[in-house]
Amino acid sequence: MSSETSVYKGIPVNTGPSAAESLNVQLPTDKELVLKMIPMPADCNANGDIFGGWVMAQVDLAGAVVPARHVDGRLATVAVNQFIFKQPVRVGDILSFFAVVTRIGTTSITVQVEVYAERFRSQGRYIKVTEASLTYVAIDDLGRPRKIVSAD
Repeated sequence: MSSETSVYKGIPVNTGPSAAESLNVQLPTDKELVLKMIPMPADCNANGDIFGGWVMAQVDLAGAVVPARHVDGRLATVAVNQFIFKQPVRVGDILSFFAVVTRIGTTSITVQVEVYAERFRSQGRYIKVTEASLTYVAIDDLGRPRKIVSAD
């Protein structure tokens, strides 16, 4: 079988590209680099990988960077529309978070975030570890939704 097929209960399953094929992907040029982080041992789960919740928190921070420029005031996360963990994140990975606004509504903004890791021992080569879509809403001082008055 190819590296893209495995067997589960006798049924062939497409498992995607092999690890060698998924290493050294190109970084996106249509999104903005908004955050770089290095996870530490305190961020690990019992398996030795980085907690998914830690990754989600960083994605939420990174996702808020670009819409903050449009909102001209407070904003809050109102939805995680999609969140896909593609590869595990490891201690010492150099994570690069790229974001782009995909939709601006009356009070809300949707953002696509992609996370790429440089494994500590193979710097300069990237692997996509996470992708997500989040929606933020502009809020007033009382936490109520308000119209977006673009700061552009």
